[in-house]
Amino acid sequence: MTDEDDRLAFRFDCGAGWLNLLATRGRHFGAHPVERMATPERLAEWLDRSELTPARPPGAADLRQAHALRETLRPLALAVAEGQPPPAGAVGELTRFLGEERDPVRLLAADRLLREPPATTGAALARIARQAADHLTGPERHTLAVCPEHDCRGVFANPTGRRRWCPSPACASRGRVRALRERRRAGE
Repeated sequence: MTDEDDRLAFRFDCGAGWLNLLATRGRHFGAHPVERMATPERLAEWLDRSELTPARPPGAADLRQAHALRETLRPLALAVAEGQPPPAGAVGELTRFLGEERDPVRLLAADRLLREPPATTGAALARIARQAADHLTGPERHTLAVCPEHDCRGVFANPTGRRRWCPSPACASRGRVRALRERRRAGE
């Protein structure tokens, strides 16, 4: 795997599907953000790996909708994780998004319990939006943490409270090196 492949690899270790959606854009607050979901094909791959494959493959409008949902959820997640009031505009956008798609729950009995696949990419994204709304408003909201790396600020589930950085090895490595340098400077 090349460095570029690693940089563009999807993250599925943030603790929830909607948090993994946020991680499709890395180093969001840095000078050079990393867009991991740049094409409808990459969106299709992400949905497939998230077990949300729609009956019809996503197109360019679906990709714009996925990016819009992601960037609506990001400020809400940061506000909730940091104990701040949520931005009213983002609340309104998420509320609008939640009201647009009808996606009733239909279960299937197979070798395991399954939910009927979403008919459209919009329905798949609606499932993610509902999961986010439930997480952001329920008791699990207290498990949300924000990576302290200034260019990352990724939001992740931290139920034990023991994680200091997001699951990205790069953030933890940079943070540990910086902490070591600060300890050495303090000791001089």
